[in-house]
Amino acid sequence: MSKFLFTHSYFYRFDPKQWATAQPYAPLGTITAAAVMREAGHEVNLFDTNLAEDEKPLYSMLQAEKPNYLVVYDDGFNYLTKMCLTNMREAAFRMTDSARKAGCHVIVCSSDSTDHYDKYLDNGCDFVILGEGEQTLLELVAALDKGATDFEGIEGIAFRTENGATVRTKKRAILKELDTLPMAAWDLVNVEAYKTIWMQNHGYFSMNMATTRGCPFKCNWCAKPIYGNRYNTRSPQKVVDEIAFLIQNYGPTHFWMCDDIFGLKPGWVQEFGSLVRERALPFQYKIQSRVDLLLREDTIQALARSGAKTIWVGAESGSQKILDAMDKGTQVEQIYEATRLLKKNGIRVAFFLQFGYLNETKEDIRKTVKMVLDLLPDDIGISVSYPLPGTKFYEKVKTELGVKTNWTDSDELAMMFSGTFNSAYYKRLHRYVHKVYRQAQGRENLKQLFWQPWKANKSQIRSAFLTFYYFPTSIIDGYRLKKLELTN
Repeated sequence: MSKFLFTHSYFYRFDPKQWATAQPYAPLGTITAAAVMREAGHEVNLFDTNLAEDEKPLYSMLQAEKPNYLVVYDDGFNYLTKMCLTNMREAAFRMTDSARKAGCHVIVCSSDSTDHYDKYLDNGCDFVILGEGEQTLLELVAALDKGATDFEGIEGIAFRTENGATVRTKKRAILKELDTLPMAAWDLVNVEAYKTIWMQNHGYFSMNMATTRGCPFKCNWCAKPIYGNRYNTRSPQKVVDEIAFLIQNYGPTHFWMCDDIFGLKPGWVQEFGSLVRERALPFQYKIQSRVDLLLREDTIQALARSGAKTIWVGAESGSQKILDAMDKGTQVEQIYEATRLLKKNGIRVAFFLQFGYLNETKEDIRKTVKMVLDLLPDDIGISVSYPLPGTKFYEKVKTELGVKTNWTDSDELAMMFSGTFNSAYYKRLHRYVHKVYRQAQGRENLKQLFWQPWKANKSQIRSAFLTFYYFPTSIIDGYRLKKLELTN
């Protein structure tokens, strides 16, 4: 059996916005792959880059442990890895170089390497796993350990032959029976380091877990290089067993269910909620969903009873024209109705918003801002349209892309194709929308503070007083936005 050092290429410290947010989650996909290899009898360890200052300690670890393989296996459950940020790609290349100097085979599995496997092979990687990786990794390592030299029969990999030709093998089928996977190797993670950051910054500890893989919906800008359009589900019993284990051993009171779409399978949420209540597990959780899946009050009530605290929905735009252009498959009216039902049932609702899509006009932007101010979700996240390989959106704009095709970090918000407005405009729009939204939130909290002060919590009091900051600064940003609009 062989010796493995697992790592991944996401560094929170290389992504200033995410580091400042102080909500780090362990690399779930990475430690799941490590658990699979350990179950097969291999020795595994982890260099967790998430909280590291840089990749330099990896070389010392390679020298000390002398693994046969360095596996750079990104956490495909974390949307930040799907953004294929160049800061992280360059870190992966540096780690590959360290491993080659230490005499290791280097295997990479990530969204970015699946899309750009030639770049990784050019930078010294021996094999790139394309898509979902656990079964491919098992088969590839078994062949390598036997001294194989022909790998063309192994599905789901890219590699170079001795004469330098690139080989990309047949795509591997997605794993359907997720319950066959072992629990992630949490013992490899310094969980206390994550817990300290959460407790110091937020007063509670959140951990991540996945109940599904994939998403069957086909928004034309959404890249799915790892799990694709298939949708496979773990059993509620397995999920609840894992939650119980994590609570008992690490003490979280909150979970991020990092599925692309949570609870889509009919009856799953109801069974999950029953098991949670039966075992009296004390936790809340947040999920991602779609507004068209949240139009039945009995569904929302089942989510609330099972501990759902916050639901992030891909609202994207308040313009039906833009939603239709995205192939989103939702209606603006559904955003309004789902928000109303979630608030009615005590669940926090948060919006993902996207500006800059093809043919977006000032009127489309106005409709989106109006929607946010009408509904006042509990939180918002704003991005601009980002073309990634494998999407219909990418195919539409790829002739306009220059040398730069990826963001450096998640807050870059660069327009990489010819949109209605330029990058400077959308960066200012990002600031303006956040400020007018926070100002509107603050006004509501001021009213509460005036009429029912005994009901206000610290967060509401802070929001109320910040209104006096957001009011003038939003006016300034609105003025600057107007000037940028005129220069486009």
